[in-house]
Amino acid sequence: MSKKSRSKLWFLVHSWLALPIWFFVLIVCVTGTLAVVSQEIVWLANPQMRASAPSDDAPLLSYDQIIAAIKKAEPQTVVQEIDRPDESHFALDVRVSYPDGRSLTVYVNPYTGVIQGEAPAFNFKGFTRALHGWWLVPFTNGYSWGWYLVSILGLPMLASLVTGLVVYKRFWKGFFSPTLRLRHGARIFWGDFHRLSGIWSIWFIAVISITGTWFLIQALLADNHISISSEPVIPAMSRESVPLSADGSPAPQISLDRAIEIAQQKIPGLETSYVSLPGNAYSHLDIGGRGWYPLMYQRATINPYNGEIAASRLLSDRTSLEFVTESMRPLHTGDFGGLWIKLIWFFFGLLLSMMVLSGLLIWTKRTALATANALKREHKKQRVKAQPALNREPSEVNP
Repeated sequence: MSKKSRSKLWFLVHSWLALPIWFFVLIVCVTGTLAVVSQEIVWLANPQMRASAPSDDAPLLSYDQIIAAIKKAEPQTVVQEIDRPDESHFALDVRVSYPDGRSLTVYVNPYTGVIQGEAPAFNFKGFTRALHGWWLVPFTNGYSWGWYLVSILGLPMLASLVTGLVVYKRFWKGFFSPTLRLRHGARIFWGDFHRLSGIWSIWFIAVISITGTWFLIQALLADNHISISSEPVIPAMSRESVPLSADGSPAPQISLDRAIEIAQQKIPGLETSYVSLPGNAYSHLDIGGRGWYPLMYQRATINPYNGEIAASRLLSDRTSLEFVTESMRPLHTGDFGGLWIKLIWFFFGLLLSMMVLSGLLIWTKRTALATANALKREHKKQRVKAQPALNREPSEVNP
């Protein structure tokens, strides 16, 4: 075999060995697309998650009314945390504990306060996000190798975006005169589809690749015990600062609705989406939610006895680096603007998955064709070499 033939053979072997990587990228894209709407899929399958209003004009209950309804149904229940999803058709996620030591999350109707069921510890939403994010590899000592395996794909994806724009000359013309030929065979169709979907997904690929690369950096920083957070540690209240009643027990705490009013005065425009109640007599009350900037949460930590704000975490408290890095996760998942943002992320995630699939089909067919041609050439050469001398011309036998 000549040197040129050996080089082509090694190139084909190299191409076929890349096949598992392409399938891995495709699976990551598909699972990520499903993860975007996984909560909505669970909502469709589980009626207990739905916030069914008793009438069209039924108002939402306040947080104090929610706790009162839970206490009325189950007096021994201790409410630990209440999460209100961004979408109004979802029931509240309420973290509760019981005297027997059980601690779980229940679905509570935001209009009636009725406990509609228990949330499983691991559902389809958790499965798709774990499969997409770290391939279900356990976190035993720092970030799992599955996290690194997935997040490192952000680098070649970003490189593919850049090289694709360089290779595809005047790509911007695809916005004004898109080409998708349907009657010229599969190869032409998938080629047009790959280029067209890539053009319209430029912004999405950039967002996913950059944020995915950040997840890689985040893991490297955490596993090397490097922190970029400026958030202070809030100490628990001292024993002397806890007011007592006449019988020596801790004094009554302010209402939850009053605490939310105090938090909204501190954080204008705050849309309260979660409250974390004190776990003991020396713990604070946390109230948080989104404001004008939907990619980041703001929080107020409040003294539950007198309503004083012990600490707060506002947008202005973040450094420039934190402002960027804390925006990465919601940008990657599309979980910051309700159902319509999720549907946009789902559509472009599906488009990205199809683009990877089309690239895989084009590459596989091209590699298979090149392999077949190489085998034919080598077989023809072997036949020529093995041809008997009697069948050759006299000039070839006796030069």
